[in-house]
Amino acid sequence: MPETTYPWKPLDSRSAPVPPLALGSWNTWDRMAPDDAVALIRRAVELDAGFFDVAYYNMGPHSENSKTDILFGQALRASGVDRDDIVLCGKLWLWDWPNQGFRAQLVESLERAGLDRFDTLVVGDYLDAPDLPHLVADVNELIAEGLVGSWGINNWRIEHTREALAVAAAQGMAGPAFAQLKYGIARRSMAEGDAYGPLFAEGALALQASDVFEGGILATGRMPERKIGADVGGIREQIAAVYPEVARVAGEFGVTPAALGVAFCLSNPATANVLFGASRLAQLEENHAALTLARDHGAEVRGALADCWVDREVRADGAW
Repeated sequence: MPETTYPWKPLDSRSAPVPPLALGSWNTWDRMAPDDAVALIRRAVELDAGFFDVAYYNMGPHSENSKTDILFGQALRASGVDRDDIVLCGKLWLWDWPNQGFRAQLVESLERAGLDRFDTLVVGDYLDAPDLPHLVADVNELIAEGLVGSWGINNWRIEHTREALAVAAAQGMAGPAFAQLKYGIARRSMAEGDAYGPLFAEGALALQASDVFEGGILATGRMPERKIGADVGGIREQIAAVYPEVARVAGEFGVTPAALGVAFCLSNPATANVLFGASRLAQLEENHAALTLARDHGAEVRGALADCWVDREVRADGAW
């Protein structure tokens, strides 16, 4: 493994530490040429970013029949990267569960990407409260079968996350090890507030930060034309309004606004890694500067961005 420039942390207390930078798949691998994707994967392993989120977007609001997962698998094989040098994270959707079981979903996702297993996975969004004993048991069957090593949740209501942890503990099963939450310079309430904050503080969960650039707005100052994540609380215009301040602070630290956003997330001790999309090698190279910034000036970064917290009044118990 290449020499790391930032301390690695585990997403799961029973597993090895993971890279601090994680690359997402939504609207990513289908926006670059095959050779560029291969180069990006190879470079990611060298830059503490050999963690890849691989999802099949085919359900609920993500009924896109995207080929981004297939394209990633092709690029990974062409890259020649050693499987032991990367971490692969899958995704399970709750939109049609349990009608479509987790095993069927996971096997299809693995087959599409040409993979034999995921190291971990995220159980995604839902509308109504899932049957949590059933859900925990289903995920643990996948773990027992060797298809995945651990699991986490994505923007769940806090009471359901706590119930899943309790159910797993009572049954002697593996509970969620991490929470993938919307988290960044402007949206902090869910990860830092009274809902998830205590679970992170006591070590019950690790944090994986996602949607840290608010669909690119806090990285470029522009509203993207492509589909982006939900605007919880209807505060996107307020978030866009803080971009000039984010850009100013980034300039003071000598990094891009995107790298500043990653460094902000890493400055939270609960954060194991930060998930973002990169469709150009230059984006990855620029974001890598966040590691040195967070390591050497994390507290200063948080102090400089104190007034950019926009969602203070948005409910922070989950169901995003």
